[in-house]
Amino acid sequence: MTHPGHTVLQVPVPPLEQVVRGRHAHYDPAWVSSDPAFVHAHVTALGPWLPAPGAGDLAAVGTIAASTPAFDVVLAEVATFPNGIIHLVPQPDGPFRELTARLAEAFPQCPPYAGEFEPVPHLTLDLRSDAVTEASTLELLGGVLPARSRVDALDLAWYEADGCRLLHRWSLAGG
Repeated sequence: MTHPGHTVLQVPVPPLEQVVRGRHAHYDPAWVSSDPAFVHAHVTALGPWLPAPGAGDLAAVGTIAASTPAFDVVLAEVATFPNGIIHLVPQPDGPFRELTARLAEAFPQCPPYAGEFEPVPHLTLDLRSDAVTEASTLELLGGVLPARSRVDALDLAWYEADGCRLLHRWSLAGG
């Protein structure tokens, strides 16, 4: 079964790139991007987004990004959603929630997670299974926690098997 490509507005978290990219390679190498600007480690701001955004859409996101102050985040807590997604919880999460709310307000036709889930800021690490637990995921992370990152950009990413790439990057205010 093929999955059509889609866009996502996401906040890159470069300090965790090696781990997250490695998990993509482990599960399905087709989702590992060959684009050096693409950051696999991210917190989703709004996705799926518009399939073919126009200049006005990009300008609207640019306005939101330019008026969103850059901020520092710490990712230290590992948690698991009821659906088995093992993730890191960013602290503070308020700036992520505010960014998502502003983007969703600007693009009401694109509810976060297509309206399937309440938007909770997180950085996906793995999927729980008989062989994968929070403990095994912590071990996989080695000594990278707590991970500290300056959130200073918003990316428009394209997701498609054998075609993941960065489409646009906006700087946040002060970024």
